[in-house]
Amino acid sequence: MFVLAHLSDPHLAPLPPPRLTELVGKRALGYVNWRRKRHKIHRTEQLDALVRDLKAQAPDHVAVTGDLVNLALDAEFAQARAWLHRLGSPHDVTLVPGNHDAYVPAALAAHAAYWHDFMREDGANSPSLRFPFVRRRAPLALIGLSSAVPTGPFMATGRLGAEQIGRLEQVLGDCAGRCRVILIHHPPLGPRRDRFKRLVDAAELRAVLRRCGAELVLHGHHHVHALEWLDGPAGPIPALGVPSASAADDRDGDLAAYNLYRIEECDGAWHCTAVTRGMRADSGEVVALAQRDLTLPA
Repeated sequence: MFVLAHLSDPHLAPLPPPRLTELVGKRALGYVNWRRKRHKIHRTEQLDALVRDLKAQAPDHVAVTGDLVNLALDAEFAQARAWLHRLGSPHDVTLVPGNHDAYVPAALAAHAAYWHDFMREDGANSPSLRFPFVRRRAPLALIGLSSAVPTGPFMATGRLGAEQIGRLEQVLGDCAGRCRVILIHHPPLGPRRDRFKRLVDAAELRAVLRRCGAELVLHGHHHVHALEWLDGPAGPIPALGVPSASAADDRDGDLAAYNLYRIEECDGAWHCTAVTRGMRADSGEVVALAQRDLTLPA
């Protein structure tokens, strides 16, 4: 049995003091929002308690689906790198970026500069990043996609692009026979979602999944518990989202939580038990909140 932990959207606090030259455009609006509301929602105490509980469960691997930072300030990326190393070694932790990690165009270069080791494809020696990347861990193929693109004020959309989606089709074929777990920040859902926060080429991604299949899709972004089913060639593919890992206030989503996936092969098929662990509103303790047995397409 392989145990995979999944957390997302830690929005690491405290926010480093920004330089005046950094507070222009979208960052200025984001800074006002942080000071007005978001600093009360995303709390270090909640995140630390969640990580302590996660480590006590001793997962074989940890997946983080983006939004480590808030305004993509230069100082935030180094702070996030230190947090990732406390979470685990680059071999044992896989990261994909979120929209806050690409808050401004200049932030994209920081992904490779600070987080490369956590997004490095097996055997890759290049200092640049290429998506999708594949990391093979025991029976799993962890497939990392980047939906992180800079957007204008009041926008939080994501985009994969034709080149990345085209490569994904080949990667899914190359990884057939393993339990293929796709990691992405934005959920690959339909147009009924908020148009200002959606994955704009979700339909193209779902078309690839219908043709090629996958066993799990893990995402964040909306800060809520989520389970949706996507069409696949051998049956429905579960797509699961988790709340912000630092959420101390449930006005804008669910309280801090993460998922554990216990995955094993049985009679030629994959079986997955998904356990949700998170904060209890009354006590602040991290406890098991729910458990689901998921049928993964073979």
